[in-house]
Amino acid sequence: MPSSKMNKPVSALVYAAGFGTRMGRLVESKPKPLLKVAGKPLLEHALELVEEAKIKTCVVNAHYRASSIVSYLENRPEITVLVEYPAILETGGGLANALPVLGSNPVFTLNTDAVWLGPNPLECLNESWDPEKMDALLLVVPLAKSRGHAGPGDFSMLRDGRLRKRRAQERFVYTGAQIIRTDLLSEFGTGTYSIKPVWERMGADNRFFGAVYNGLWADAGTPRGLECAEQMLAEC
Repeated sequence: MPSSKMNKPVSALVYAAGFGTRMGRLVESKPKPLLKVAGKPLLEHALELVEEAKIKTCVVNAHYRASSIVSYLENRPEITVLVEYPAILETGGGLANALPVLGSNPVFTLNTDAVWLGPNPLECLNESWDPEKMDALLLVVPLAKSRGHAGPGDFSMLRDGRLRKRRAQERFVYTGAQIIRTDLLSEFGTGTYSIKPVWERMGADNRFFGAVYNGLWADAGTPRGLECAEQMLAEC
C-alpha cells in the first residue's frame, strides 16, 4: 500500500466545461459557471471552497465558451485552465486529461453548478477519507436538505457507508464533490467518457463510499435552481 502521504488528496479539478443545456437561454451568451448567485459567479463559489480548504493545485477545465472561462481566470496564475478541444471530454475523460497537472495522489473533484450552506464540503470529505478501504468518496446530501433538485435521489447508503444505486429507502443526492483515486483511469484510457463506469468498477470491488453533508446544498444547474440557491443563502 502506498504511504499515507501519497494517499492524501492535494489537488482539485473544478468542472467548468459543460454546455449547461438545462439553463436554456441563460447560457446563450456565457457559460453556466459564470452565471451568478448572490452576486458571484458559480465558478467563484467553487474556487473559494478550494482556496479555503488549502488545496495546493487547482485545475479548471473548459469547453463551451471556453474563452470566457480563460478570460475570467487570466489573472489567477495559481489556477491551471485546460481547454478541451475539439471535443468535450465529460467527467471521466476530463479527469484523465488533467492528471499530468493534478498528479498521482487521490484528487478532489467539484462541480460548479452547486451552492453550499454550511461547512466546507472539501474539508468534510478530507475528514472522512480512508484510503485503506476507499477508492472513491462522494459527498451526498439527504433529499430533505437539498434545494432545487428535481426527482429522486441518486444513491442509497449501506450502514458501513458504501453507496449503491438508488433503491426504495434512504435516498441521497450526489452533491458534485468527491475524492477519487485516479489509478483506475488507466484502464479506461483517454478520450470522452463519464466517470460513472469508473464508479461502477469501484463499487464492484466494494470500495465506493459516501459521506453525508450536514449543511444545506442547492442544485444550481437550472434557472429554478439558481433561484433556490439565492433563497437558501438569503435565509442564513
